Amino acid sequence: MTWSVYLSGEIHTDWRETIAAGARAADLDVRFSAPVTDHAASDDCGVAILGAEGNKFWHDAKGARLNAIRTRTLIEEADIVVVRFGDKYKQWNAAFDAGYAAALGKAIVVLHQPEHQHALKEVDAAALAVAETPDQVVAILRYVIDGKLAGYTDT
Repeated sequence: MTWSVYLSGEIHTDWRETIAAGARAADLDVRFSAPVTDHAASDDCGVAILGAEGNKFWHDAKGARLNAIRTRTLIEEADIVVVRFGDKYKQWNAAFDAGYAAALGKAIVVLHQPEHQHALKEVDAAALAVAETPDQVVAILRYVIDGKLAGYTDT
């Protein structure tokens, strides 16, 4: 079985690439998907495709609705949803993705630094695992997909 893993959240660091590289190195049968991570394209997709808007609310609404087609579809298809909260921005969209995944009964792995634990306590409570590093996410995937645990099942 090929596992589908959706990588949601923060777009300003290489955490997605780190997880994908770790999964390749572990030879995991996994397919990753993600939102559009080009910030300008994500923000402007609605007006670029459907036409300009004079009001910023409608500009953002057009883009959000188009992005929702991708996000909802990929979360619904995912076996596991990894949600990364970075240090620099609030990532309200990541919190929304986590809530949507929880409502669908998806397995959620949350990724954030310890200093965000209090602010994300409700999101963490909905998750099946809370990790601090992309390497921990790779170890989680290796364990749940292949049943392998470093130091225990490696021979």
